[in-house]
Amino acid sequence: MNGKRSIFLISVLAFGMAFLYVPMLLLILYSFNSSRIVQIWGGFSTKWYGELFRSPEVWDALTLSLKIASVNACFATILGTLAGLALVRFGRFRGRTLFSGMISAPLVMPEVITGLSLLLLFIWLQETIGWPNERGFTTITIAHITFSMAYVAVIIQSRLAGMAQDLEEAAQDLGAKPFRVLTDITLPLLAPGMLAGWLLAFTLSLDDLIIASFVTGPGSTTLPILIYSRIRLGLRPDINALATIIILVVAIGVIVAGYIMLRQQKQRALDMQMSAEKN
Repeated sequence: MNGKRSIFLISVLAFGMAFLYVPMLLLILYSFNSSRIVQIWGGFSTKWYGELFRSPEVWDALTLSLKIASVNACFATILGTLAGLALVRFGRFRGRTLFSGMISAPLVMPEVITGLSLLLLFIWLQETIGWPNERGFTTITIAHITFSMAYVAVIIQSRLAGMAQDLEEAAQDLGAKPFRVLTDITLPLLAPGMLAGWLLAFTLSLDDLIIASFVTGPGSTTLPILIYSRIRLGLRPDINALATIIILVVAIGVIVAGYIMLRQQKQRALDMQMSAEKN
């Protein structure tokens, strides 16, 4: 019975992995297709990578996306951390339920609604105070911060909920001011959660298409918008080359992160072993 169950689980796992990764492997394979028609194999060639690297349109879109994602991740991490601290450490305060609901709303709100509402907000602000003059980097960044900080706040809340307050209370008993406790104890303990929130906010911003398409303007094309616009006009092999490079970068990042985590686990186990031997 256990053998049949193991075969079933392995089969389901293999099917799931194939469903996820076979399309990616086909995309990588066809990025080396010499034919201009993506669906027809015309032989092995790397010419589309050359076309991609010679395209200023792609590099401009990539540069804009990276700038927006970096600024968004920094501000979303700061605001999300403050929101998480307020919800967990400040206890019950007036308007807490409303504040918690407003923080969680972007997580469940359809992106179409979020993008449309932000577009109407920017139009109203432009007509009222004359800002923003045009929709582009600033409006996209503000829109991304709006929903990214909600994800960061959830991560920080989870981190704080599982974090003991013994060190903070001990520091307060020794006369440390609240700000000193925050900077010297709380934030260092929150650092892993803040890093995870930063990376998540960066990824969400770099990947966003729907909200950015509402709040962008002429001359401010992000990478997802560029890819989508090119696909609408028909599949092109240089898009496969671009997607292959993105997959390669992500894979390298995952491998490096896994290696660092493995080293940390080994170091932690070694430290615990040395501590046990000393005792």
